[in-house]
Amino acid sequence: MAINQNLLNAIRTGRLSEVLAVLDAVPMDLNEADGKPGVALGMACFMGFADIVRELIQRGAKANFPDNTIPTSPLSMALRGKHVEVVRALVEMGVNIPPGVQTGLSGQEIETARQVAAQNAAGGDHSHIIIEEIDMVGCYGTDTSVLEADVIRAARKMNDEKQAAKS
Repeated sequence: MAINQNLLNAIRTGRLSEVLAVLDAVPMDLNEADGKPGVALGMACFMGFADIVRELIQRGAKANFPDNTIPTSPLSMALRGKHVEVVRALVEMGVNIPPGVQTGLSGQEIETARQVAAQNAAGGDHSHIIIEEIDMVGCYGTDTSVLEADVIRAARKMNDEKQAAKS
């Protein structure tokens, strides 16, 4: 069954509870509305509702298009709406970022989101992914080499422990 107007209206409200009520009440194909693919997910992306985006994808909405640069792809809709959190959610849900596309996320944020996507694909939990950011506003010229050395030392230790566990 195609998407009904009630789902689109629920998405417009931005309330996940209303979207869940509609999704639970009526079986529907989340990938097509009136012959147009991706309307529900595209709308949620454009409007900036990351929680609704995650739910729609978990329930079968297609997030990756053959070309994620086309204007109606979920990634393009999130970028047009200027919703960086939705872009992050899409990457965490496995959406590919085409080369050259400016997402508004830093390289570290993209890598973290890709690690979450890998864990999602493996069916694992995210409890062991630890990302530490240090905001050093107003500390221009501060020597961060001690922090960098600590990070490198911790990474080597974790790698050594993994290698020992494999042996």
